[in-house]
Amino acid sequence: MVIAIVKFDMPLNQVLSEEVPFMSHPLDLKPWASRRAFLAIGAASLVASFLRPARANPLGETELTTSTYAQGTLPKGVRSRMIHGINGLDVHFLEAGHESPGRPLALLLHGFPDLAYGWRHLIPLLADAGYYVVAPDQRGFGRTTGWVNGYDTPLAPFSVLNMTRDALALVSALGYRRTAMLVGHDLGSPVASYCAIARPDVFPSVVLMSAPFPGTPAFPFNTAESEASSVQPNTDSQKLAAALAALDPPREYYAQYLSTRQANDDMWHPPQGLHEFLRAFFYVKSGDWPGNKPHPLKARTAIEFAQMPTYYVMDLGKTMPQNVAPFQPSAADVLASKWLTDPELAVYTEEYGRTGFQGALQAYRVYSDPDLNAELRLFSGKTIDVPSLFIGGKSDWGTYSAPGALDLMRTKATTRMRGIEMIDDAGHWIQQEQPSRLSTLLLDFMKA
Repeated sequence: MVIAIVKFDMPLNQVLSEEVPFMSHPLDLKPWASRRAFLAIGAASLVASFLRPARANPLGETELTTSTYAQGTLPKGVRSRMIHGINGLDVHFLEAGHESPGRPLALLLHGFPDLAYGWRHLIPLLADAGYYVVAPDQRGFGRTTGWVNGYDTPLAPFSVLNMTRDALALVSALGYRRTAMLVGHDLGSPVASYCAIARPDVFPSVVLMSAPFPGTPAFPFNTAESEASSVQPNTDSQKLAAALAALDPPREYYAQYLSTRQANDDMWHPPQGLHEFLRAFFYVKSGDWPGNKPHPLKARTAIEFAQMPTYYVMDLGKTMPQNVAPFQPSAADVLASKWLTDPELAVYTEEYGRTGFQGALQAYRVYSDPDLNAELRLFSGKTIDVPSLFIGGKSDWGTYSAPGALDLMRTKATTRMRGIEMIDDAGHWIQQEQPSRLSTLLLDFMKA
């Protein structure tokens, strides 16, 4: 048996790392050994207290937990693991295929409000195909720690480029020089895109899901003889917000709401309860909700945006939980949801109940921050030049929520796009709703 010994002036990291053999039989104890054993037992109690289930603490930090993850709902062969020192983070991730060294690496990056857990159905399918599959809780999410949990914290650590560095550091820490497969879903899509743009030597292919990549922000071209400022402030979002608010009834784009201070508390402590809110949110954005009939929008105007359901273009003045409450699925709908059972949903409820949503919401604020967007102009004119693929769900409005982005991705932002695939009977949560079909598309892409 191995146990820690603590000295009263010993730092905690040393307490957790120092090990001594523990006496196998109490009758063998000498006086000096009895004192040592006493200290060891006390240390064990101290260490155990640090390994209690994690809770968000008053300082806004997230405590590490080593309790059993996912309440027995992970598929066989998939395990939960922590790895330390990843671009300032301690990263929690799920993995499969780890039993066989030397396998090609498949890296899966989730979106909002998802977790590494969202890939649980896909991970074993890719592992069975010969990959070492890794799906991390991204910065701001789940059991990954090292980020500051608060609305007023600096946003720079949550920038797209820093999250790109997170992915690069994780690949390196795992002992790989390159991925064989990189997949980004929702908010993971722009991170995966910049991985492929910035380091094509490490990320030699990319698959984007649900969120088309419209390209890098560009500097104005050939303006030397112009008297106008070379970079004009972008007020499109403010104009759209005003136009949506002027509609009858007034509306609000979801990304604007998710950037507000109150959004975290609204979703963390909804009147219907966190579990029921998440159930409605996952349901209404899935292929199970019959109201999802997405189609391309003609322009970035309020009239066009108003065609989207109220979980994307919300009723102004209502919270997200209030907007999705009318779509709460029936007991029969929940029972029929084999892709997200109640015990599986309970994992999301536990994780977001512990951390809240603020870390996950920082990305929406990053995209509206002019300084953080300005750093992306480092890649002005750059395209995704590695083989790429886009996959969407036929019942997902996410593909069209940014008008024109799908065409820009296909015609300008990429140079080696192999196709745009839309999966039947899937909404936004493709990897959960249709993992087998998704796996087939991914493996076929890699073979090509």
